[in-house]
Amino acid sequence: MTMAGAVSSHDIRAARLENAKMRERDLSAKLGITEAQLVAAHVGDGVTRLRADLDALMAATTQLGEVMSLTRNESCVIEKVGVYDNYKSGAHAALIVNEEIDLRMFPNHWVHAFAVEKKTEHGPRRSLQVFDAAGDAIHKIHLRDASNHEVWPGIVESLKHEDQSDSVSVTPRVPTEGPKGDPAKADTLRAEWDKLTDTHQFLQMTRKLKMNRLGAYRMAGAPYVRKLKTNAVETLLHEAAETGVPIMIFVGNSGCIEIHTGPVKKIVEMGPWINVLDPGHDLHLRKDHIAEVWAVTKSTRRGPAISVEAFDADGWVIAQFFGVLRQEGAAEQWNTLVASLEEEKEAELV
Repeated sequence: MTMAGAVSSHDIRAARLENAKMRERDLSAKLGITEAQLVAAHVGDGVTRLRADLDALMAATTQLGEVMSLTRNESCVIEKVGVYDNYKSGAHAALIVNEEIDLRMFPNHWVHAFAVEKKTEHGPRRSLQVFDAAGDAIHKIHLRDASNHEVWPGIVESLKHEDQSDSVSVTPRVPTEGPKGDPAKADTLRAEWDKLTDTHQFLQMTRKLKMNRLGAYRMAGAPYVRKLKTNAVETLLHEAAETGVPIMIFVGNSGCIEIHTGPVKKIVEMGPWINVLDPGHDLHLRKDHIAEVWAVTKSTRRGPAISVEAFDADGWVIAQFFGVLRQEGAAEQWNTLVASLEEEKEAELV
């Protein structure tokens, strides 16, 4: 990756003009810079650097009314339309939970923030964009026609950073930790797994055993996990749409996890992408990035929580899918759907 300063802000702005229709993520990759550097190069020209203060940003976003909430990783993008109500602050983790917008946010990774305003033939397009220390997008909030645009100038002014330079310093990305397990602890892993009463205890358990999620899955075996064919996510989404079973979809990065709860209806495949294109909810997932898919069963006080989890070749979890336990009959429908997904017979568990 090219670090800040290797490409001048002037050259970045020129490249933006020459590639006006190219997505920011694609253009930054072409230039060998990060997306945060691409955005920062336009400070003073439709872009304002903001304080990356999560509490202040969420208070401001609440004033905007209906917006589009976007979270992505390298292989998946989730977009939800709604209002940023019911924000709960936290030093290590904050959250918003309402019917449309459901977020888990980790403020240590909210490092660079910008207000972005682009002129178009249909009027200004406005967004708040947050990036981590490596310059990768953490979360974006896009205003819509129904948003409260009249409060935008005041919000930008109130959040404005004292530093309005047109470059940012970024640090190298922290590489994804590959699968980490210990065959000598396989029996201990299964014994501890049997004691789970809540899904949130799982990562605490793996850390205690000096493993990680994927490493544990590769070791546990039945009845805890089943390795599925890599097309299982496609099958799952099509089946969920056809049967109407509500599902939960988790998509995240180091600084934010965004969740959809409810049905999916319109599934469209375009090249390597599988897409959910529903009113108020879009999902775009790169099928060709999926290297492993696991069906996972964890015990809870309300019964087994069964998930389907897709990983890339580096071991990053692209997306997770769960049933909706609180809706009558939905958990049984979900469990039946997951049980029908085809297993990867040749899988070798270590």
